[in-house]
Amino acid sequence: MLAAVCLLSAALLAPRSSTLAHGSSHIGDRASDIDAIFARWAAPTSPGCAVGVFEKSAVTFAKGYGSASLEHGVPITPESVFYAGSVSKQFTAMAAALAMQQGKLGYEDSIRKYLPELPAYADAIKVRQLLHHTSGLRDYNTLLSIAGRRDEEAWDNRVVLQMTARQRGLNFEPGAEYLYSNTGYTLLATIVERATGTKFAEYADHQIFKPLGMTVTHFHTDARRLVKNRALGYGGGGDGAWTLDTPVNERAGAGGLYTNIADLQKWDENFYSGTVGGKDVSDRLLTRGVLNNGRPLAYAWGLQVGRYGNEEIVEHSGSLGGYRAHIFRVPSRHTSVALLCNTSTANTTTLVRDVAGVVLGNTFTEVTSAGGRTDPGARGEPQPTARPESVLKTYAGSYYSAEVDAVFTISISGGRLELMRETDAAPASLESLGETFRTRGLTLTFEKDSSGHVDRFVVDAGRVRGIVFERRSR
Repeated sequence: MLAAVCLLSAALLAPRSSTLAHGSSHIGDRASDIDAIFARWAAPTSPGCAVGVFEKSAVTFAKGYGSASLEHGVPITPESVFYAGSVSKQFTAMAAALAMQQGKLGYEDSIRKYLPELPAYADAIKVRQLLHHTSGLRDYNTLLSIAGRRDEEAWDNRVVLQMTARQRGLNFEPGAEYLYSNTGYTLLATIVERATGTKFAEYADHQIFKPLGMTVTHFHTDARRLVKNRALGYGGGGDGAWTLDTPVNERAGAGGLYTNIADLQKWDENFYSGTVGGKDVSDRLLTRGVLNNGRPLAYAWGLQVGRYGNEEIVEHSGSLGGYRAHIFRVPSRHTSVALLCNTSTANTTTLVRDVAGVVLGNTFTEVTSAGGRTDPGARGEPQPTARPESVLKTYAGSYYSAEVDAVFTISISGGRLELMRETDAAPASLESLGETFRTRGLTLTFEKDSSGHVDRFVVDAGRVRGIVFERRSR
């Protein structure tokens, strides 16, 4: 009997990568240090995170902090399933790499070969430029934001393609710059689907998830689909006032992935084993993009490759609504940290580094350089200026953009211009910088016709440049 008990105890304590207990640890005294990192989310009245540490093919730490459902008091465990946001991109890149390996897709192919709906400017965009965010395509999340729409609504890939087809231009010449674009990865998923003749979510399931034994991971392209053990997303948190912020998503490619800690370990290990695709494909996902001028990028295939202190690292984060996610790998140590959170207050970039520091010790630290902050004026940025009402009146009116299918109404109130969209609850005040105005992350540059009358303005907003709004009325 004693021997049987000892054998059972040994089996329970052995490192496991396939099945996780509600809170399991094989890293000794380091566990309490990780607990301290997540203490602020450990209460059952707070959303929180599921954390996994993977070392040399095993899960050495897996634990949940906080609640997966505040309404029902369900705790987060390592089995909890989270929306992973842009962590999805590395899986989309793998799907593209497998389609290339199968001879169904070309790295240098023009995307218009698969997406003839796009305007002629897409002839110059290569598949590789979607992978490395060098296509110049305007980001659809930003386009939705400009129009005043919520980016977590149930838009599917078909709608993203239609939205992209309405664009009259690019942010820049393909390959000239790096600018993160969710549009690129959503279109990449559609390209894989058309190149392989298989629905993208099914292709990823058959080619990646099932072969790796990732039993819960999937691209969520049907909002009605039930997800067992799903953690709901939450925002807010001030004075404990949490609000539900769970996206309704049917897109796949740039995001759309649901997963848990156990499945992420199996994915992470494939970069060492090459079980799916072989080592050639796994290594290809770590190949950085290159601009037209030959400058290499930090962005590879759905992954960012860089250094932290003296170590090479591979990582990617993700966010949408109340969800936050991150995978952080240190290849030379065969060590990774995976983080899945259902709170918008989680800074995953900091958290994964804090956990990695605990696991790898004091030698794993960032090297920083000292430097003071300067005020905007010291950098030569334009400063706000007051404009007489007679001048402001020349801008007032209604403007429309077919590219985002939105109407902007410009009016005057209290000696300042205000912007109102159809979806806004209240107008936003515009800060004057000469012929340019800015508000809520938007920069509006007004332009005049040959008679000197203001007839349109151009909107720039981070990942989108050059959206034209034509004047409808004064």
